[in-house]
Amino acid sequence: MIADTAETAADPVPAEPARTRPTIVLGTAGSLLLLAGSFAAAAGSVRHPFLTGPLDWLNYGHGRMLAEFAVYLGYALMVVAWIRLGRHAIAGRVGTRPVLVAAACWTVPMLFAPALFTRDVFSYLAQGAVALGGHDPFTVPPTVLGHDSEILNNVHPFWQGTPAPYGPLFILLAKLTVWLVGEHVYAGILVTRLIQLSGLALLVWALPGLVRHLGGRLPVATWLLIAGPITVVHLVGGPHNDLMMIGLLAAGTLLVLDGRHAAGIAVVAVSVAVKASSAVALPFLVWVWANRLSSTRWRNLVRAAACALGVFVVVFAALTLLAGVDLGWLSMVNASSRLVNWLSPPTALGEIVHGLAAIFVDSSRDPFVTVTRILGEVVLAVLLVRQWWLARDGGTDAVRRAAVALFLVAVLSPTMLPWYLTWGLAIGAALPWRPRRLAVAAGVSVFMVAPYSPSGEQLLYEWPLMFVAIALSAFAGYALVRRTRQV
Repeated sequence: MIADTAETAADPVPAEPARTRPTIVLGTAGSLLLLAGSFAAAAGSVRHPFLTGPLDWLNYGHGRMLAEFAVYLGYALMVVAWIRLGRHAIAGRVGTRPVLVAAACWTVPMLFAPALFTRDVFSYLAQGAVALGGHDPFTVPPTVLGHDSEILNNVHPFWQGTPAPYGPLFILLAKLTVWLVGEHVYAGILVTRLIQLSGLALLVWALPGLVRHLGGRLPVATWLLIAGPITVVHLVGGPHNDLMMIGLLAAGTLLVLDGRHAAGIAVVAVSVAVKASSAVALPFLVWVWANRLSSTRWRNLVRAAACALGVFVVVFAALTLLAGVDLGWLSMVNASSRLVNWLSPPTALGEIVHGLAAIFVDSSRDPFVTVTRILGEVVLAVLLVRQWWLARDGGTDAVRRAAVALFLVAVLSPTMLPWYLTWGLAIGAALPWRPRRLAVAAGVSVFMVAPYSPSGEQLLYEWPLMFVAIALSAFAGYALVRRTRQV
């Protein structure tokens, strides 16, 4: 079994271009296939200008099926390349630079794709358009744009009546995006993706420092987080605002670990102003700050908490004023709970219980799911408090438990979406990972493209497809561990 030794940003393992070049090329070919297929198979009505006239057939019927096949074939090639690269990284045969080169080669084609496996970006643009029109995006849904709006017509019908659940900074960025591109939806996707790349840049910057503190291995951490399919295909290909959120979270966490406590809390506050999920890490970072003070534990906690709260309030208030909004978004934080899918264990339990009850009595699914979701939230609250209390000694253990807490929030919330797993990975990738756990992480990452079609429609209840996807994903994780042990 590979030892989980620390590796610094200097990365003493020499890169071997001859070893990694075929793998990088294979993944790049997959990414290019994803790009090519996406123009006819991706979400919304956005189509590439070239797909008109003689090529219009690719938008419909068998042409669209061919485009979807290209998307899935491209994803398969990328996964094979990612697993091969992971074997090299875990075995210590390559350094960080080849992994970063691979991640760049696989990511660049995604910058030009329409929205892949989701339609969330259209909701972002719609919320920006609502704000630009002088409405409160936290109370006024996108339907106010009217059915003549190209942006609204691309928003999934399920979300057209839902106000914005995101923070003030993200609303400001969405507003500026729509101001810049108007109703040009494809341009809006590209601009949104470019803005989100700031999060990827912050991850690349922060990861070496996090590895230095948390004891992981930089090539493995980079492979898992930066080059992984959830990041490349979902966060960039989506695109999703989680990318900016986790980049700011990772950067803020590193600053706190480096002793720049106020600056770190400020950066995490900016992260919360994008999406509220990163606020889960703040109480754990307060422990890191408190345990570096020189009084009793409780006095240190009060002082650190007061300082952190003061920094957070100032930064968040400034961003709220700059965005010209209020705190109405807090009431919309749980908007995603409208979705019901079995990726969330509490929701899955409710569906299983309902299925068993349906054998004996005809009943609605909703009461069962509601009860198990409430139980899940109670369990989540207990686990979060326990993790926070166990983090009371501060230091790197508090940060490790923050990563655990972020994973728990992603998994035990009423709704779980594939890209939520990156919340914990933003910090957790820098921890030491045993190969078996990496195999589980790889298998789960590979599977997470299956829940949605390239056009963003849910596929979780297409059971034959799910069984095949689970089997192939398990094989990917097995291949990672099996080949590594032979080294």
